[in-house]
Amino acid sequence: MGARIPAMKRMALAGVAWALAALLAGCAWMPFVGDDEEAEAELETTEQILYESAQSSLRSNNYRAGIDKLGRLEARFPFGRYAEQAQLELIYANYMARDLEAAEAAADRFIRLHPQHDHIDYAYYLRGLIADAEGTGLFDRLRPADAAKRDTTNARKAFAHFAALLRDHPDSDYAKDARQRMIHLRNVIADSEIQIANYYISRGAHIAAANRARSVLENYSQTPAAAQALAILVEANHRLGLDAAANDALRILAINHPDFPAFDEQGSLVLEETVRNRDRSWVNVMSLGLFDRPDAPPPLRIEHPEGYVPPPTTAQAEAAPAERKKPWYKRILFMD
Repeated sequence: MGARIPAMKRMALAGVAWALAALLAGCAWMPFVGDDEEAEAELETTEQILYESAQSSLRSNNYRAGIDKLGRLEARFPFGRYAEQAQLELIYANYMARDLEAAEAAADRFIRLHPQHDHIDYAYYLRGLIADAEGTGLFDRLRPADAAKRDTTNARKAFAHFAALLRDHPDSDYAKDARQRMIHLRNVIADSEIQIANYYISRGAHIAAANRARSVLENYSQTPAAAQALAILVEANHRLGLDAAANDALRILAINHPDFPAFDEQGSLVLEETVRNRDRSWVNVMSLGLFDRPDAPPPLRIEHPEGYVPPPTTAQAEAAPAERKKPWYKRILFMD
């Protein structure tokens, strides 16, 4: 048998071995050991690969995978070359995945952290799209319903976001589409106000109905709903006994909307059909209109100031015979 190593010597050798092992392990974790340029290049390659992989997922409409990869990219490389772009694309990816709450949070976060970013207008635009989409559910997408019958809170929020985009970035590539969406949203909000006004007037809340109609005229006068608002104002004032106010609203309606369908051939406002469609009770419905007919105002005749000549309606203008020009010889000889 070989000579045995003394116990003290064995302990010393073991200590040296442990020290060497610890030193080697520490060197493996030290960032300054090895080739710095190679390590940095490897990190950049990994970051680029992860970003391109996320792009590939988004292009293939695999938004959940894209969201996961963009999130990992931001977490692993928070100050990398793709970090801000990843945050921006997370807004779009969550929006397309219908995770609207996460999309809205991502948009607000990006706008807060990068107010001077070159593509900040895109974040504003997406924030408007997200708010507009929050007002619709899966059933609405499968079977579209009248948008004016839904809660318009999100429509108003989307309108405000698009307005902020146009205010701060009027030359944005998304400005034109934002304007078109704002026109649609404005019409939806105005139609919703008309439906509320009609509900009030059907319940006898004529003052509340008149206030809603005035709100439409003050805030949405350029929408198609303005004519309906004037008609509601005429009816509400008439039922309240405010004949002068009703006549003023009726004159404005006739001057600005002479082709309003409730006008008859004599220029009177006939609300019978409107009231019948709006205020029918279940008894009237079950009896096919024979019983419990809703009370409608009589045809309301406009009282114009003396000497006023109302403009012709489109139908009257089309029906009027075109003035024939006299032959040249009759014009020279002043012949009829």
